[in-house]
Amino acid sequence: MNTTGIKGNWNELKGKLKQQYADLTDDDLLYAEGKEDELYGRLQQKLGKSKDEVQKLISDL
Repeated sequence: MNTTGIKGNWNELKGKLKQQYADLTDDDLLYAEGKEDELYGRLQQKLGKSKDEVQKLISDL
């Protein structure tokens, strides 16, 4: 999924991620334009997954 796809579905994705991973907070899922790498890094750290795994997880939601 590319940046445009993430932006377009972000609210839906946030809800699904918070449902699946209850320890994620709104602060963890804040997304600002140009912060994609920071977001992936935060998710990688919080979930203990690689960037590829996080990208796959998001694209599968």
